[in-house]
Parts: sequence; C-alpha cells; structure tokens
Amino acid sequence: MKQILSELFEGKKLSRDEAESALLGIGQGKHSEAELASFLTVFLMRPITSAELAGFRDAMLQLCLHTDLSAFNPIDVVGTGGDGKNTFNISTLASFVLAGAGYKVAKHGNYAVSSTSGSSNVLEYLGYKFSNDKAKLEGELERSGFCFLHAPLFHPAMKYIAPVRKALKVKTFFNILGPMINPASPGFQLLGVYNDEVFNLYKGVYEMSGIRYSIINSLDGFDEVSLTAGTRVASEGSEKILFPAEFGFDGISAAELFGGNNVEEAAQIFIRILEGKGAKAQNNVVAANAALAINHFSPEKNLAECAAIASESLNSGKALLAFKNLIS
Repeated sequence: MKQILSELFEGKKLSRDEAESALLGIGQGKHSEAELASFLTVFLMRPITSAELAGFRDAMLQLCLHTDLSAFNPIDVVGTGGDGKNTFNISTLASFVLAGAGYKVAKHGNYAVSSTSGSSNVLEYLGYKFSNDKAKLEGELERSGFCFLHAPLFHPAMKYIAPVRKALKVKTFFNILGPMINPASPGFQLLGVYNDEVFNLYKGVYEMSGIRYSIINSLDGFDEVSLTAGTRVASEGSEKILFPAEFGFDGISAAELFGGNNVEEAAQIFIRILEGKGAKAQNNVVAANAALAINHFSPEKNLAECAAIASESLNSGKALLAFKNLIS
C-alpha cells in the first residue's frame, strides 16, 4: 500500500488490475485505517477513472458473498441515490411491477442515501426479513418473482471500510460503487445515476464489462426516469435522450415525486401506489422505469407498449400480489 500511495500522491492513475489489487488488500484487512483514509482521500482530491472504478468493482465482487441466481435470469433495477431529491421508492416499486408482469428481479439495495427511505428502509418497515440464505432467496423468486439482497449481508469486506467512511463524513467512491456490485451478478442491470460525471464513469465501466446494461439519468438530476425532463440513456453501444411522450406519458413536476418526511410516510406512499391508489404521476413514473426493463426483454416493442404492460401489472393488482407473496 505504501508504494501505491506514493504513486497516487505523485498523480499516477491506477490500471484496472492495480485498483483491484489495492482494494482486495483493503477488503481483506491487510491495511491500517490510516492507510485506507489516505487512499480514499486521493479520490476526493481528483476524479476517479472508469478503469479504477472497474477495478474496485472487480475487487468487491470477489470479496462478496456471491449468490448464483442465474437460473432465474433476473434483472436488477437500482439507483445510486445521492441526487438529493427525496423521491418515493420508484425503483423498488418498478421492481414489483416487473415481478407482477412475469419478470424476475434480484434487487440489490441498502438504507437511504438521499431520500427519507431507501429500499432497505421501506422493505424492512413493511415486514421483509433480510437474508443471505440462497434457498430463501430462490424461494422468494419462485413465489413472488422478487428477492432482495440487503447489501450489508453480502459484503463482509465493508467491516474494514465502513468505520473509515463514517469518520471521513464525506462522499467517497463507495457511494457510487454500491449499485455495481450486486452479489447475484444479474444478467441485466438498469442503473440510475445522478449526474453526467457518474453517468460517464458508469458508461466507461460497463462498456468494458460484457454485461447487458442501461444507465439512466434525468437531465434535471434524478437518478431514474423522472418524467420531469428528458432522460439520458446509455445501453450497449448506443446512447439517446428519451422524453415522457415516448413512454406515452405527459411530463410531471418534481413535487409529485415527493417521498415523505419519514419511513412511515414513505411506506404509506409505497403501499398506496401498489394498491392502485397512487396519483397518476406516481403511477406513470413507476411504469416508465419498469418499461425500460421490459424493453430489454422485448426489444421488438416500443417504450409506450412496454409502459402499457407495466401499467397493467400495477393497475390489475399483479404488482401488489407479487409484494404480498414476498412478505407472506
């Protein structure tokens, strides 16, 4: 680590392999907290590169409790957080819409970063029991089409890293690494990010990953399809801007995405939408995010057709049934 730090302090960028090796050592507890703090500080002083982020991703996937769910061909729908918008749990709701429509979702998540209630917060509040038991997760996928991988249970290396992150009290590259390290390694990932810088970083990582992906960022800073503006989308070999009309929806205001003032309010919004009692804007933004995932599985359909499938899952109660089957 001393050599790596010396080179970093001189302005050197790490190769993907060097980044992987450095973080493997950290995740195996081979270095002191002072060394880790110094290491993290480098990337606060200058931008991280896609090669470095890819190496860190490689290391975290090696260190995680890998859980093979490939037999279900699942998708993950996840955002980085960090957009400061305090939206309701759009990606989690979109996941149940997908499950209700017959797709399998292995969602990786954690407690809130930029909202009142992250995916882990709301699911835990509503009675979901976190587990890293593969048989339990497989049973949930079979029963409901959805399972949830609560990040702290799958990333034991974080026990060496978390105290330093907490002491630093500033964002580090771990804030954007989380969505990239789903321990089930799903075959397709729909990843929401909060600005152009992170979008370009993710794009660089996933272009060299061989994974099927879509990276999304609304032009006004939401880490999902918000319908408040156009959405920048990068998939394998292509990039475009999508507008609400392409999903068959009207634009909405940011205020209509408010996620509540506490976990209880966030959970009430969550259940109200699943029960078909959500506002039109809430239902549409959930359907739009689910539509991008459905379009991956059915590329012959346009986005409006995919959004209609998602809306039917929500309005018919199929998404709610997927949730009830999970909790039961």
